[in-house]
Amino acid sequence: MEQEQHLQQFYIPEEQSVYLLSHDDAKKLKDWVALCAAQLRQLGYQDIELIGKGAYGFVFAGRLPGYPPGGPEHVFKFTRITLPQHLQDRLEDEAYTLEKVSHSRVPRLIAYLRANNQPFMVMERAPGLNLEEISLREGRLKPRLIVRIADQLADILRNLRRETGLAGRPIVHGDIKPSNLVFDENTENVALIDWGSSVFAQLDANQQFVTANVMELMSDNLQQTNARLGDVYFIGEEQLNGCLSSPRFDEQGAAGTLYALASAQSCRFGSRVIPASSLGLPMEFARMLDGMLSPDLDTRRKAGDYYLREMPRMARTVMIDLPQPPVVPQVPVWVRKTGREIDTVVYSSRKSFLREEGAPETLNDVNDVQLDRYYKNFMQGMGDTEKAFLAAVSRLGRYPVEGGLAVRWETDGIYIDTSLNLRDPDLKPAFVQAVNNMVYLAQAIYRKGIFKSCLFNARNTLHVERDDASQPFLIDPDLALHYEVSAAPDVEDETRVHSYFEDGPDPEEFLVLPDTIICALEALNSIHHTGMIIFEALPRHLKIHSHYRLLDPAREPEFRRLLGQILSAVEEITGLGVSGFMKMPYKDTRFFPHIECLPDRYYPRNPRTDHALRT
Repeated sequence: MEQEQHLQQFYIPEEQSVYLLSHDDAKKLKDWVALCAAQLRQLGYQDIELIGKGAYGFVFAGRLPGYPPGGPEHVFKFTRITLPQHLQDRLEDEAYTLEKVSHSRVPRLIAYLRANNQPFMVMERAPGLNLEEISLREGRLKPRLIVRIADQLADILRNLRRETGLAGRPIVHGDIKPSNLVFDENTENVALIDWGSSVFAQLDANQQFVTANVMELMSDNLQQTNARLGDVYFIGEEQLNGCLSSPRFDEQGAAGTLYALASAQSCRFGSRVIPASSLGLPMEFARMLDGMLSPDLDTRRKAGDYYLREMPRMARTVMIDLPQPPVVPQVPVWVRKTGREIDTVVYSSRKSFLREEGAPETLNDVNDVQLDRYYKNFMQGMGDTEKAFLAAVSRLGRYPVEGGLAVRWETDGIYIDTSLNLRDPDLKPAFVQAVNNMVYLAQAIYRKGIFKSCLFNARNTLHVERDDASQPFLIDPDLALHYEVSAAPDVEDETRVHSYFEDGPDPEEFLVLPDTIICALEALNSIHHTGMIIFEALPRHLKIHSHYRLLDPAREPEFRRLLGQILSAVEEITGLGVSGFMKMPYKDTRFFPHIECLPDRYYPRNPRTDHALRT
């Protein structure tokens, strides 16, 4: 059904919050996690915790008894039982490849085991946090630290090229990204984890076949890639397009990772607008990184060779951490601390205009779980800057934030309305960098259209279930839409009041709401507040996402009555799809001219005398 395909696009691609699952799906997930933990306890492990989950599986940590607290820990990787068997079998392939890797910065395989027919891997646990978590907390990492991480990554890549794996072939990790690098803040050492996309290379770095077997050279095996996809936010063009596997794949993963960490982004796509040369890095290193991210294949390869050859020398450069002035937000960011837990989810609409007209659907035949989650229905057919912009909006949702934004592109520049309420003051510097990146990327998009995004707390989502699509959604009398109340000055200029219905019906939303709900929303429109409500109707499950803040306390009884009226009319909803409405507290539109890219800004030649980088 076409509507169901559109529903797959609802969430920007981060792992779905458990608070968005139906009751049955949430129970299945919790039961599955409990079963994995129980199996580990039966094997004698203690202090078991879930530390990660992705498209393919779950990762736990635990320790054997007898070790003192803080002693060696192990990591356990289980595949999702809902995956097809051929994908579950990849766990054994991963264990086999990891067993062939011997490097101090790669946690080693301890065992590949089965418990009650459930296979899982046991590995050493690297100390520290993954670099995506650190990037979200810190924002742009210091240039000195970027160079140190780059040196360690280069050391790992050189080692993998020398690996005498299957038939003496180099090993390709295939999924180098910030979340697959664990960083120990005490020693500043990194460890490369998650070998689920690893393969034995078909080509060497010079694009020559890696085999001494003439019969194999003549077979079809070397005409079809053995490469696995990896994260499409970080892998290079060759890997994304299914070229034969090569160590060059990991050069591209390393380049995307270093760029993302230096720029406080969660992808590689923004390098044309926010080049490495604009990030305060040493000039030689920045130009090399820009070369590795170049659209030209020959430039990428030359820069990659330079990286592996010259990185040990560049790493010996004496660098100090320079003081940085506070980052000034390009659009308003409000900080409101709250005692409530925030589980932010991003919903974006009106994004189809960001796709290139007539762009080829080149990846439709690729059968890959991550491709379905991240790319096919989300960003395929967009240019790199458009992809980077959507990824920048997605990154905002990794923070405890509620609100919304609307970007309107016109011939003379862009107009942005925002209501961004951050709930953790400690994260403001990093969050402001993420917001500014979104603005810079929007400025470099040259087309006309409107993009809207809502950021809501999934813990406030209401769930209504039914047995089949022929039945109405019946609301429990105890359910209520959550809202906050805060005093705010009246808006004197009525033209500054923002409307729910400002841009008309959204062409990307297919759920038609009943008149009763629309009338209640029209009445709400006259009350000074900020908020959003999104109805997501599935065959057996309705989700009502909302974020409301009343700015006129005197009208609270009327406000509460209208919210109740909306809920009571839910049983009139028919059809499937999504329909959403967003209202800003008032219009505070910011204008920005178009740009091509940010200006060059390098680490100073003599940092001790030239002490602060200009922003």
